[in-house]
Amino acid sequence: MESTTPNNIYDYYNTNDSDSYNSTPVGLCTSDGENLLGAQLSTIYYFMFLFSLFGNGLVLVIIHRFEKLTTVTNILLLNLVVSSLMFMSSLPFVGVYKQLSYWIFGEVMCKIVGSVYYLGLYSSVLFLTLLTFDRHLAVVYSLRASQVRNQRYALLSCAVVWLVSGLACIPKMILHKTFSTLIDNKMFCQEHPSNLTFVDADKLRDSTFYLQLFLFLLFPLIVIVYCYVRIAITVISSKIVTRFKTVRLIFIIVLLFFICWTPFNVVQLIPENKSCDEKKKRGYAREVTHDIAYIYFCISPIFYTFVGKKFQSYFRQLLVKRFPGLKKHISVSQVSRTNMSTKSTQKSIELS
Repeated sequence: MESTTPNNIYDYYNTNDSDSYNSTPVGLCTSDGENLLGAQLSTIYYFMFLFSLFGNGLVLVIIHRFEKLTTVTNILLLNLVVSSLMFMSSLPFVGVYKQLSYWIFGEVMCKIVGSVYYLGLYSSVLFLTLLTFDRHLAVVYSLRASQVRNQRYALLSCAVVWLVSGLACIPKMILHKTFSTLIDNKMFCQEHPSNLTFVDADKLRDSTFYLQLFLFLLFPLIVIVYCYVRIAITVISSKIVTRFKTVRLIFIIVLLFFICWTPFNVVQLIPENKSCDEKKKRGYAREVTHDIAYIYFCISPIFYTFVGKKFQSYFRQLLVKRFPGLKKHISVSQVSRTNMSTKSTQKSIELS
């Protein structure tokens, strides 16, 4: 999880001394303002969790009722939903942690919540990238891609994503632990490199920083931008009536990813400054930007699902079946699974 600063300290220890984590705090820098902002913003974590639970649950219901889990898109989407739910399941714990400014769930839960947090976060980024790449194959190389885009390809791709995400979590979880300060003896759950005799904590933190920068920011951004540029070119050059609406939708998807995910990572690039004021400003920016990133991962599976016409149709069918009175106001077109699974270039391009 992102570091949560104890209530009245920003820099609790002199990190230049390997034994300082057991010594008296020095260089105290109050961070009440940052902690207050984090506590206030953390209230939206509960709403994000409930919204994600409902929205992603709805995606799962629609896939189960109307779709086949053997198709490439549905396999990838199912894994994205699972990774999103994993990440969101950690947010209520993080919310309580930020509001109390100390950890109350014990050491075991600290490791579990931290593992779920990072695994869900990292895998969500990679599954979004993988879904974009797969959509690019389906649209730009519709005929040739049909030979490659099979169930084996989807399962292998998902396995690679989970493996890479799991390995990327290992350095974080080595540093992630519970500890108590000598001031008020409250427990905290975050990165804390004390008693790491078998590894260089500074090098380990540097490696996680560059790993997140290249693998979970630059790589996804390059892939997503490239894929959607190719998709936009293909759609514009085709003779489909809805092409301009589709291109607009593509632009919104890319823009949302940039707006929500990039600021969070840019703040991580800002070098640590010994000035108390600079640390406070960086702390405020970190609180705001990672909450924006959380919102994107909360809505992304739902957004990627319901931009498609067939899922909109499925949703209307569910509404009409559950509330028959809406049939007068909602247009419902019954579409069979077979028809909706047809792999044609035109249907692959109709993203809106």
